[in-house]
Amino acid sequence: MKIATIIIRTLIGLLLLFVSIGYFLNLMPEPTTTGDFKAFEVGAVSSVYLMPIAKSIEFLCGLSFVFDCYVTLSSLLILPIILNILFVDYYLTPQALPISIFLFLGNLFLIYKHWDNYKRIFSLK
Repeated sequence: MKIATIIIRTLIGLLLLFVSIGYFLNLMPEPTTTGDFKAFEVGAVSSVYLMPIAKSIEFLCGLSFVFDCYVTLSSLLILPIILNILFVDYYLTPQALPISIFLFLGNLFLIYKHWDNYKRIFSLK
């Protein structure tokens, strides 16, 4: 189980790093979008601050996952972003759904593996 944890943590970290570095350095071409996803993308990009903050969090959490530092904090911090990616892919771009499902289930697996670190957060005291 320890090897599976290392593999999943590293894959998620590398994926997050790849996407965030690609965003900041403009390494990937802009995909042509249509319909509802085009409207969503225009809204997210025109907000000016939303995408840079999300990509910065992805970058920091990706580093954390790759170097195995603060994984407990990073799993909680990246969860809303991954959940948003999952919903956007489900409703607007279903062709990217397998990657977002992997991200979501992998993050839930990491939360499960580090559950002892979360017990104080969820205790009624």
